[in-house]
Amino acid sequence: MSGPHGLLVLRAGALTTVQDRGRPGWAHLGVPRSGALDAGAHALANRLVGNPVDAATLETTLDGVALRALAPVTVAVTGAPCAVRASGRPVAWGEPVWLPGGAELEVGRAESGLRSYVAVRGGFGVPAVLGSRATDLLSGLGPPVLAAGTLLPVGPPGRDPARGADGAGAGAGAARSAGAGAAGSELVLPLRLGPRADWFTAESIAGLWRSGYRVSALSNRIGLRTEAGPPLRRARGGELPSEGMVLGAVQVPPDGLPVVFLADHPVTGGYPVIGVIPEGPPLDAAAQARPGTGVRFVRAGRN
Repeated sequence: MSGPHGLLVLRAGALTTVQDRGRPGWAHLGVPRSGALDAGAHALANRLVGNPVDAATLETTLDGVALRALAPVTVAVTGAPCAVRASGRPVAWGEPVWLPGGAELEVGRAESGLRSYVAVRGGFGVPAVLGSRATDLLSGLGPPVLAAGTLLPVGPPGRDPARGADGAGAGAGAARSAGAGAAGSELVLPLRLGPRADWFTAESIAGLWRSGYRVSALSNRIGLRTEAGPPLRRARGGELPSEGMVLGAVQVPPDGLPVVFLADHPVTGGYPVIGVIPEGPPLDAAAQARPGTGVRFVRAGRN
């Protein structure tokens, strides 16, 4: 087919960004990691269209995105469950979908969870910065937040699209990554204590395992903020020199309410880190937890 290739943004939604696995390894230069918040949903979307796991996808927030295919493409939508339509016709969520040239893809509002992922066979071919195509809202690196009229190039296709996720049914796998956003659900986060757990009283740490919190509306790609739980009390005063931060670090600011650092977290911080949540499904679930969702911290491994 002659003419331009790629996907044209018709409706950008509340917040849609290009994401991949981020740019780890640059923290010593002050560059955050960034990348897809729900890494499992991002990887699944790529697997469904035959892309390598590090291909760039779109990460939508709450109300989806609308795109027009300028040439035939294969796409897949995972993450937060939502209605998906091609030129007004319902099509599968969590499965590969072929779009003819000129077709419009409408990714609807999340029915549970927060973030859906749109993969295209060949990946989104926006320019890479420091080896990644991810949009970093904290540092400003990577492509800008999508706006209507943006033309997204598509890279060369790889292998044939999958017919499900590891033979188990793609839709079920994608749904699991959005489970924390379901009405009445609870986000359970395994926490390994340290390196600054000794900055807090033993009573506060014991209370942390017994207490519940809620996801705050102030949460974003930088961190999941909590509210409505008991503040953690310090065992020592004074200031802590800035030190390195990692994905999943649980920092405690002066109000005593834990903040879980997500993909766009800063590389250093001056508040004590009471513990770290290991990478994997718990952090994927944190990416899908809507404001008001209950949060509970549990012990992870040996502390």
